Amino acid sequence: MSSDDSGGSAGIGFVTARGRQWPTLRQFTVFLENRVGQLLEVVRRFDGSRVRIVALSINDSGECAFVRFLVSHPDHGREILERAGLPLIESDLIGVELGASPQPLLQVCTALLQAEVNIIQAYPIMVRPRGRPAVALMVDNTEMGLETLGRKGFTMISESDLDEDD
Repeated sequence: MSSDDSGGSAGIGFVTARGRQWPTLRQFTVFLENRVGQLLEVVRRFDGSRVRIVALSINDSGECAFVRFLVSHPDHGREILERAGLPLIESDLIGVELGASPQPLLQVCTALLQAEVNIIQAYPIMVRPRGRPAVALMVDNTEMGLETLGRKGFTMISESDLDEDD
């Protein structure tokens, strides 16, 4: 991306720790057997660490469940999950603040539709960076989604926004 980015408060003009030109959030998906207490075992692994779960989504598929996490310290969170021996997939999501309008999600969806960017997954972020509600979105074209939302004046959430202590 060029240095003349006019993303404003969207923050698209910086390089993330992973060397990309857009501020994405890392989602970790783990596969759990559908047994009582499996989720508790995973969540308990973060106890005593500085890693906080800031978003969570669970999809049950009969014999197993797909649990998706956003965490406050993704590198450390990945280490915790890997040490647990859990099968895991790492994906990039867009974090976007929801504005003060009566239907902020409508505005986000409309902007993405106009750019022909499809939403694959969506769930709320439990922390409120800068005091506003936010949502995590997996889309079929992350770069186009970020550029579109930035041009429309939306504020993106970066991984550093997920840690209220830093």
